[in-house]
Amino acid sequence: MAGGNKQKEPFWLGGAAASMAVCFTHPLDQTKYRMQVIRSRESMFRAMYRFAARDGVFSLWSGLSASIFRQTTYSTARFGLYNYFAQRAKQWTGKEKLTTAMTISCAGLAGGMAGLVGNPAEVVLVRMCADGAKNISERFAYSNAIEGLYRIGREEGLGAFTRGISANVVRSVLMNVGQIATYSTAKRILLQKTGMKDDIKTHAVASLFAGTAATTICAPADVLKSRIQSAAASGPGANSLLRIVQTGLREEGAIFLMKGWTPAWLRLTPNTVLTFVFMEQLRQLTQWQFAAPVETMKA
Repeated sequence: MAGGNKQKEPFWLGGAAASMAVCFTHPLDQTKYRMQVIRSRESMFRAMYRFAARDGVFSLWSGLSASIFRQTTYSTARFGLYNYFAQRAKQWTGKEKLTTAMTISCAGLAGGMAGLVGNPAEVVLVRMCADGAKNISERFAYSNAIEGLYRIGREEGLGAFTRGISANVVRSVLMNVGQIATYSTAKRILLQKTGMKDDIKTHAVASLFAGTAATTICAPADVLKSRIQSAAASGPGANSLLRIVQTGLREEGAIFLMKGWTPAWLRLTPNTVLTFVFMEQLRQLTQWQFAAPVETMKA
């Protein structure tokens, strides 16, 4: 680790890196949300081709402002809070490296809090991405994330920003734990057992395992969250979690909980790699040190 004259990583750095990464992976993210919302069995690439052919290639980046807004809230909190909790845990234990259990605890706590912070942006993101899969009369048609926030608050009340919050918090906890614990273990095994170096190749392979584990663990919560958040306000209980689960099981079978897994996996893996690559570059440019996450993920 770098010398003691370097400052600790700023709270915002993780969010900035994630915002840069999502500019490249947004089309996959958008397709994932659309596949979770629509009742279609077509493949991800077929769906993406259909949307691009109908609305143009650049339409695959519609909703990007909401995606960036989500990263500046959710990912900033996720990385920043994990870094903070990990440092406090080290001070409490008096050890330089955290145990797996402590790492999971810090990651889960940070993920849960980030899920709360990022839920309003998540609601806007899901709606903007899912619009392209709906009939024109059913679309929300937000021009950007800020307008989406304003219109939701004005038309549906502040309570609408909590739509799907339970599923989102659960998903955030699972995502943070799945990514960090799996990445740490995979990286340690690759370095110790295969002779691989601590470079971008190792990071990419470890991220592949982390992305697969996190995507699978989070899939059910992700599907339920997307369907709740993409629904317009209706009568009491019309879009409740229980009602959505019952409808999904009845009409599509249990497999509906894994709907959108492929685009979610394809998005998460390159997004994870790009996020860490951009994070390292930002760190070098600013000469700030990536404190807790890198140390706890070292082999």
